[in-house]
Amino acid sequence: MLLLIEDNPADVVLLKEALKESPVPVQLSTVPDGTEALAFLHHQGRYHQAPRPDLIVLDLNLPQLTGQAVLAQVKNDEQLKQIPVVVLTSSTEPGDVAQSYELGANAYVHKPLELEEFFAMVHELIGFWYQRVVLPSAVATSC
Repeated sequence: MLLLIEDNPADVVLLKEALKESPVPVQLSTVPDGTEALAFLHHQGRYHQAPRPDLIVLDLNLPQLTGQAVLAQVKNDEQLKQIPVVVLTSSTEPGDVAQSYELGANAYVHKPLELEEFFAMVHELIGFWYQRVVLPSAVATSC
């Protein structure tokens, strides 16, 4: 299951459309901000039965709680830190890149502006993380 933390509804729709064409079926959950993301990950409130994500795709520019604040909390939490986090953002600031990796991001990806490039990026991302990488959730279910 992929958790997308993204406040831009248009980007959410684009990612959903790209996933429809993905050769790998992926269950998607979305939350619009950092506060909701942490509630989802900690099974709080309406998220009390939320599934544990295999992968988190995180925007940096979020309302309420920034993406980097979410990243820091995820990577400092013993129950969550093994979940890979891919930062997917429009920011090209070197400081954002450096800080994201310092906080434990597993990858930093710029959002492509062109539709075709966006779809290709999503397919590459899904192919890599769901076909090439052994995710912690796969190891836990095989034991």
